[in-house]
Amino acid sequence: MKTIYKNRNAEAEKLREQIKKYRPLSDNLLKQIGEYYRIELTYSSNALEGNALTETETKVVLEEGITIGGKPLRDHYEAIGHSEAYSLLFEIAKGKGIKEKDILDLHYLFYYRIDKENAGRYRKEKVIITGSSYLPPLPDKVPELMKRFIEGIPEMRRKYHPIKYAALLHKEFVGIHPFIDGNGRVARLLMNLALFQEGYTITIIPPIKRVDYINSLETAHTKGDIKPFINFISCMVYESLEEYLRIIGG
Repeated sequence: MKTIYKNRNAEAEKLREQIKKYRPLSDNLLKQIGEYYRIELTYSSNALEGNALTETETKVVLEEGITIGGKPLRDHYEAIGHSEAYSLLFEIAKGKGIKEKDILDLHYLFYYRIDKENAGRYRKEKVIITGSSYLPPLPDKVPELMKRFIEGIPEMRRKYHPIKYAALLHKEFVGIHPFIDGNGRVARLLMNLALFQEGYTITIIPPIKRVDYINSLETAHTKGDIKPFINFISCMVYESLEEYLRIIGG
């Protein structure tokens, strides 16, 4: 049975206001929360793309530097690379906008251990999204499409509610699919960067929601109906805010 997601922007706003009452948080608590979400976002974002590391294994790899027997080396590289990109996200968030260099740097940190030649560089090959009927643009179109995408970010930010803006940022970026690999993970980092700059917390898309996530994106790309995806993201933001409030209030 298909899950129908309602828009929860207004409810998310109320949670964000509740969270403000707990601020400022102590440096120690902020550090602990930051590390908690480093594991959560790295695990969930990688798992959505088929990474075999469990949440506990991801924690061991990142905190202890231990490889997990029987798991692919690439999965370890993805965990370490995503962790480094996560750190950069907070540095970028100190600024007011999102630049092309920010996107390229996020991809480079995530991908350079896997394929240094293509890390932080737009693809030169045609790509196919497995399980989707959507065909990304040809590689020669990518630089111009990315230029327009970057130039359009300030207007999107002014025009839309922060959650819709972040969701559209994700959707438009994935639609271009500018890199040979790692587009989904960079899209989720961008979405979180946008949310964080607007005063929201890190948003997690649990692997258990993978089918709903992919289906709503597919609908946006192939049918032009963005409402299911925006509603889905609004629910993920709401649930993540609830979790954050539980952590700092409980």
